[in-house]
Amino acid sequence: MSDHPIEGLMKTTMESLKDMIDVNTIVGDAVEAPDGTVIIPISRVTFGFAAGGGEFQMTQNKDKEQNQQNNQESKMPFGGGSGAGVSLQPVAFMVVGQGQIRLLPVNQNAMVERIIDLAPKLMEELQNVFNKNKTNKKSTPITVTNNVD
Repeated sequence: MSDHPIEGLMKTTMESLKDMIDVNTIVGDAVEAPDGTVIIPISRVTFGFAAGGGEFQMTQNKDKEQNQQNNQESKMPFGGGSGAGVSLQPVAFMVVGQGQIRLLPVNQNAMVERIIDLAPKLMEELQNVFNKNKTNKKSTPITVTNNVD
């Protein structure tokens, strides 16, 4: 028993998708800057796939139809199609260099997320500044001179 034509359509489309999408599509090739920093693009890939088809019965006169049925099993013509769509959207850039690894998001909401991520470090720095001011005030004596003539 031979394969149905729709199986061939689906197989061809899936193989084409497999060739287009691999891990290197999501995590891109690293690019090295002159200062030694390595930048790696990170992307979001979405895709859809559809296939369909149908068999159509041909209209024939009764004599031809009877001869055909008597001689061999008749095959109906097939019509079908398949398709796929791929969307590639950059999400972030991973920056590796100067002893640290940073993930720099591309979207506009990233600034708010970045501020939230840095809030604990900012609070710690503010506490250090205030503590230094308190210790400086305690150790420095204040002298007031009042010159009365």
